[in-house]
Amino acid sequence: MIKHLRGNGQIPGRRIFSCLALVLPSFLVEGVEANGNQPNFLFIVVDDLRPELGCYGIEKAVTPNMDRLASTGVTFDRAYAMVPTCGASRASLFTSVRPARDRFVFYNSRADVDAPWASTLNTVFTEAGYQTVSVGKVFHHLSDNEDGWSEAPWQSKLQEYQLESNRVPESGKSRGYAYERADVPDSAYRDGEIANVALQSLDRLSRMDSPFFLAVGFIKPHLPFVAPEKYWAMHDDTEFRLPESYHPPHDAPEWALHNWGELRHYSGIPEEGPLDDQLARKLIHGYYAATSYIDSLIGRLLDELDRLSLKQNTVVVLFGDHGWNLGDHGLWCKHSCFEVSMRVPLIFHVPGGSVGKHTPQITELIDLYPTLCELAGIPIPDHVEGKSLVPALVNPDNVAPTTAIGRHSSGDTIRTHQYRYTKYTTPEGEFLAQMLHDHLSDPDERENIAEEPGKQAAVDTLSRMLAEGMGLPSPP
Repeated sequence: MIKHLRGNGQIPGRRIFSCLALVLPSFLVEGVEANGNQPNFLFIVVDDLRPELGCYGIEKAVTPNMDRLASTGVTFDRAYAMVPTCGASRASLFTSVRPARDRFVFYNSRADVDAPWASTLNTVFTEAGYQTVSVGKVFHHLSDNEDGWSEAPWQSKLQEYQLESNRVPESGKSRGYAYERADVPDSAYRDGEIANVALQSLDRLSRMDSPFFLAVGFIKPHLPFVAPEKYWAMHDDTEFRLPESYHPPHDAPEWALHNWGELRHYSGIPEEGPLDDQLARKLIHGYYAATSYIDSLIGRLLDELDRLSLKQNTVVVLFGDHGWNLGDHGLWCKHSCFEVSMRVPLIFHVPGGSVGKHTPQITELIDLYPTLCELAGIPIPDHVEGKSLVPALVNPDNVAPTTAIGRHSSGDTIRTHQYRYTKYTTPEGEFLAQMLHDHLSDPDERENIAEEPGKQAAVDTLSRMLAEGMGLPSPP
C-alpha cells in the first residue's frame, strides 16, 4: 500500500532512494534507479497552454513531441488549475496551498508574500540534496522564492517582437500587435533562448554528482502569439473555425463573463465588442502556431535527455499553468471559471512506469507537489493540501472519486465527474449567482441548468462540497 512520507529535515540522497523503494511498486522503481541515486526531474511548465494537443485528440494540432512524451507515460485527461491566471496558479502549485479570497488572487501574486510560511517545492528539493535550477518563466516573478534554488533563476531578456512594425503600439494601446509571423530562427524569440539555456543546463547537471530538479518555463502560447514563420506554415489557414460555443452560455450570470481586457491592450484589437471573424481565426491560427513552436523546443529537450543517457533515470512532467479561451463562450484569454479556463494538459513520464496510458482521474495542479516528493522519496510538508498522483501513475485505470476546486474573482468552482458548479458571491460571502453545467450532456457548457427543476439536489450537494473544499462556511 502506498503511503505518504511526511516530516521535516534533510535526508541524504541514497537514503531517500531507499525510502522510495519501500513505498513505490517495483516497476516504478525499475528504470529510475541509477547507481543507487534518486531520480532526476525535468519539470516543464507552459504558459496559457490548454489541452490543444494531438495526444488529447485534437487532430489539427501539430505537437509531435508532446505526443511523443505522452506515448512514454501517463496523460491526465482531466487536470485543472487552481486559479486561471499566471502568478496565482504558479504560487498555488509551488506551495500546494489552495487559493482564497485573499491569497493567490492576481496574475502578479507571489508565493513568498501570500504564503510565506509554506516551503515551496523547489525549496524542499534543494534541502533534500537536489541541484535545483530554474530556466525561463517558472515562478511568475523571477525573485519569488529565489533563495529556494541552488543557483539564481534565469529568464530571457530578448525583445518580444522581431518586426519593428509590430512592436510599436497604436495610439491608445499599451502593447504591440497580438501576433507576429516572422521568418526568423527559433532562437530569435525568448522561448528559443530559454530552450538553449535549458539544454546547456541539462548538459551541465548531467555531469554533477547530485540528482537534479530542472524547471523550464516556456512563455508561449501566451499573448502575443509570436512564432517563426515555419510554425505558422505547419497549419492551413482554412482549417480554423470559430468554436461552436462562440457565444455566452444560455442564462450565464454577468459575473461569469468579462471583457477580455488582456487582449484588448494589444494593437489591432477593438476596445469593445466582438472581433471580426477573420481576425478571430487569425488569432486561433497564431495560438496553434505558437504551440507548435513550443512543441519543437520541448522536442529538443527530450532529444537531449536521450543523448545524455538521462531518460532512464529522469521523471518528466509537462503541464500548462491554466487554460485559455479561443472565443469559447464569446471570451478570449483566461480569467473565468469555465472549463476551458481551468483545464490544463498534464503528462507524466516515469521511467519503468505505465506507457502510453490515459487516465480520467480528476487532478489538481496542487497535486504535483506531493507527487514529485513521493517519487523522490522526500518527506511531504504538513502544509501540503494536494494529493499524490502516484496511485494513478501506478494504475491509470483505477480512478478515485476526486474533485477539482478552483476560483477566480467572485467565483468558486468545483468539477466532478458529471458537473461543473460555480457559485458567485460578494467579498462578504453574500450570494450573487450560480452556474451548473452537466458535462455528460453538455461538455461545451452552453446551458446553465442551475435553476432548472430537478437540479436543486445536485446544486445543494455541490455547494456543500465546494464550501468544504475551500474551507468556507457551509451553506444553510
